[in-house]
Amino acid sequence: MTDATPKTRDDLFAFLDGLEIKHSTKNHAPVFTVAESVALRDEIPGGHTKNLFVKDKKDQFFLLTVEENAAVDLKTVHTLIGAASKVSFGKPEKLMEYLGVAPGSVTAFGAINDEGGNVTFVLDADLMKDEIINCHPLSNDATTSIASSDLIRFMEATGHKPLVLKVTS
Repeated sequence: MTDATPKTRDDLFAFLDGLEIKHSTKNHAPVFTVAESVALRDEIPGGHTKNLFVKDKKDQFFLLTVEENAAVDLKTVHTLIGAASKVSFGKPEKLMEYLGVAPGSVTAFGAINDEGGNVTFVLDADLMKDEIINCHPLSNDATTSIASSDLIRFMEATGHKPLVLKVTS
């Protein structure tokens, strides 16, 4: 366990600004599930995300970021992402330790907190066809919009090389 305090929304925005990445954020009531966030669709254009924090039997961790309504076959996705075995959901403690977020706030922006490179980030190829991607800014009471190409640039700036793969059916 690291002693580092997780970065905040303001830290994330400062990091994006430092990279000259355009972003916009809409504050809203906390949402914990895709179903709860549906009401925001008319207000926030672009691809909306669902994030699955999973691990294999060798404790390799992955964050799968897919379009909110997409289906991921957890029985076979390991063959696509390079996992050593079938995957299961990672524990909330590891989610906080590695990505600095709690369940319900999982986001690709969590890469900013994974300074140890403990997580492999997987962006679904279908999601990445959207010009704008929407993710929580490290908390589930807002949605931040960013260009899909800038999401990759952000991840690379955090030291991660995201895999862009079709992991949905």
